[in-house]
Amino acid sequence: MEHLFGQEWEITPAGGVTGKAYFARCGGQQLFLKKNSSPFLAVLSAEGIVPKLIWTKRLENGDVVSAQHWLEGRELKPHEMVKSRVAQLMCKIHSSQPLLSMLERIGIKPSSPEMIMKEIQIRLDEDTLKHREVLSSLQFLQENMAKVNHNHYVVCHGDVNHNNWLLSKENELFLIDWDGAMIGDPAIDLGMLLYKYIDKSEWQAWLSDYGLTFTPNLQLRMKWYVIAQMLLSIQWDKETNRLLEMEAGLTDLTKFLL
Repeated sequence: MEHLFGQEWEITPAGGVTGKAYFARCGGQQLFLKKNSSPFLAVLSAEGIVPKLIWTKRLENGDVVSAQHWLEGRELKPHEMVKSRVAQLMCKIHSSQPLLSMLERIGIKPSSPEMIMKEIQIRLDEDTLKHREVLSSLQFLQENMAKVNHNHYVVCHGDVNHNNWLLSKENELFLIDWDGAMIGDPAIDLGMLLYKYIDKSEWQAWLSDYGLTFTPNLQLRMKWYVIAQMLLSIQWDKETNRLLEMEAGLTDLTKFLL
């Protein structure tokens, strides 16, 4: 990475699960670099959903490095997820035809309930299946899979945790870390966001800011997808020895099933 810049630049890892992100600093200039990011990043930048993309370069070894403006800012706090601007940015993402067209062009297929259920059945191991909450969740998913089919597919982020929402010092809001982007029911994002961060008494108002009416069908779809996502997350926490997070996930499953 260092040979892209002069010796006066300081290149440091930016952390994250993939290890492909870096900070580049020189004097007052700062960039956020990422290896082998999807061409989807350019459309996200053009739509104003992520910080501005400055350039993309291909290295001799075939790696592609992208550089974005590094913005001073902070992650949203959990209690801030109720704000109307979060709902409005989520709506903008789900309504974006350029985002959808780009994912389709790079070969992303819609994630149907059947596909997600198949992934869960493949991924969950014997130890995870011993938990009562997991078995109850699987029963709920199987019993309701036919009821959650939805023919309006959009671009979903797939990981709308508060730490992926960036508020800049200029008061601009961005949703970052798009490695798990998919095409699917908007309830994939909405369910995780509402169940995790927003009191049920405020769901109707939040969804009104988003542009939807809260209906029993939407509630069922959100519940189905949030439980599906939690099962995959619990299995990943187990595989990566994040046992405290796994226990918290099992507790959340019990609440979400109510």
